[in-house]
Amino acid sequence: MDVQHFERITAFIEARLTPLFDEATGSEHGFAMDDTSRALRALRNSVLEASAVKGLIDRREFAEPATRRVIDQSVEHNWDVLRGIARQWEDHADFRHEFKHHAWELDHHHAAAQA
Repeated sequence: MDVQHFERITAFIEARLTPLFDEATGSEHGFAMDDTSRALRALRNSVLEASAVKGLIDRREFAEPATRRVIDQSVEHNWDVLRGIARQWEDHADFRHEFKHHAWELDHHHAAAQA
């Protein structure tokens, strides 16, 4: 799995969430203390945290086997979090088929493309 997968899925989710915080769209949510605002902030924080895997992916190549397994598990978990969020907009025109795949499926497709 590479960083570009995370960049694409994060950009897709952020494009769905950002207008919900934009006062220009008439939104009153996101910055208040009502439950909807809190939920929007929590969702955005979850997306930002799950997408912060670049350092892990960069270290994987040079890590010891035991550490590599932990990195793989962390990357897969974070991908699953983002995948679950993105699939809420599965019917959106910008939704990419790769957002449906598990991390190990993306690795398999990437390896096959390079062969």
